[in-house]
Amino acid sequence: WGLRRALLPPALPLRRRAHEQARRARGAAGLLAAQCERGLFQEVFPAQSAEEQLPALLEPGRPPLAAYCGFDPTADSLHVGHLLPVMALLHFQRAGHDVIAVVGGATARLGDPSGRERAREPLPAGRVRAQARALRAGLERLFGNHRELFWEPGAGRLGRAALLDNARWLGREPLLRFLGGAGGRLRMGTLLSRQSCQARLHSAEGMSLAEFLYPALQAYDFLHLHRHHGCRIQLGGHDQMGNIMSGYELVTKMTGAEVFGITVPLITSTTGDKLGKTAGNAVWLNREKTSPFELYQFFVRQQDNVVEKYLKLFTFLPLEEIAHIMEMHAKEPEKWGPQKRLAAEVTKLVHGREGLESAKRCTKALYYSSVEALEEMSDQELQELFRQATSAELLLEPGMTVLDLCRKANAIPDGPSGYRKITDGGVSINGNRVTNPETVLILGQHILKNGVSLLRVGKKNYYIIKWLQL
Repeated sequence: WGLRRALLPPALPLRRRAHEQARRARGAAGLLAAQCERGLFQEVFPAQSAEEQLPALLEPGRPPLAAYCGFDPTADSLHVGHLLPVMALLHFQRAGHDVIAVVGGATARLGDPSGRERAREPLPAGRVRAQARALRAGLERLFGNHRELFWEPGAGRLGRAALLDNARWLGREPLLRFLGGAGGRLRMGTLLSRQSCQARLHSAEGMSLAEFLYPALQAYDFLHLHRHHGCRIQLGGHDQMGNIMSGYELVTKMTGAEVFGITVPLITSTTGDKLGKTAGNAVWLNREKTSPFELYQFFVRQQDNVVEKYLKLFTFLPLEEIAHIMEMHAKEPEKWGPQKRLAAEVTKLVHGREGLESAKRCTKALYYSSVEALEEMSDQELQELFRQATSAELLLEPGMTVLDLCRKANAIPDGPSGYRKITDGGVSINGNRVTNPETVLILGQHILKNGVSLLRVGKKNYYIIKWLQL
């Protein structure tokens, strides 16, 4: 926070302040001030030397620095909680600096104790390797989508991006050499004083040696990356500050170099819980776990009191454009303009242009009963949109009726109660309610051009009917 105060002027009249913010964001004070203004960079370490040196080191025109962030493969997908550290790496890359995303194939075997009340369940080596490959693929998609869709080739130097796995160096480091080298430079008192360590030591379960050594291994990552890749900055969530401090201590003691740490905010739910796998509220970035439509809807549903903040954090839109979007929203709040723009920008970054179009098709089909959107949907999109839907393959017979369809799909009970389900308006086909059970199915109306019918019985029971030999 001291850095933010040093970089940003006292309160100014609103119009003058907005102009000053825009001027600095365009590069007058460089990357650091611009991202502090957006709220992306929350805290720096060590505070004094960072305030004195980092702004100048990150000014436009200076030689590029290297920054890294780690991602432990405790699941087979990144989630929304990982997006801000990724955004921090991308902003460094956009400013011409080189970035490294480290998948923690070794550290995931121990488990980070930060912010946890009890130890993680140990993960088998094979599972960690598989999940590390999945995380690497997810990070490659994010960097690739950014390069393709969010970066103009003539905009200057886009920094290099590298994806590494710390199992490559930690897995080869003999225990005695590690303890005699890095272990001899890290102080027990410092490690024991960390808040996460203190909380666990005083808990009923206590803390294992493996968890206690986690900050030492993460610190060694920083040392290895500094020695072999010239890395001088570690990025991480705000709950990683203790681990970042350990890395700073190890690198400075063993090399004498000046290095820094930068944290980004933690994204929480409306109840204040950190978004992630542990809390059970993860919004995944892997399409098999959270579809583009579900990701899009997560951001569309954000409330007015956070949407401006999220536009600054999760998008690359200039601050002037965000201010204009919010001004228009104040005049026409019923259009949900900021939420839709936020959802579109994030979905495009995570799933690409095709993923965004898929999310829009699903939105039109589900919420606007668009037959055109339904006809354009692939089998994958139908399954994603109606995850709990029953699928059935039927042969269209001459004179087949709505009642026949419902019964063959096992969507209504036999006898008069099923018949009444239709006459009472409880059945719709392709978004249109049908009340005559004897209505003959018509191609183009009840059966779409893609050979599919979407049958709904009641409010939530969906059936995806695929017609054979049309």
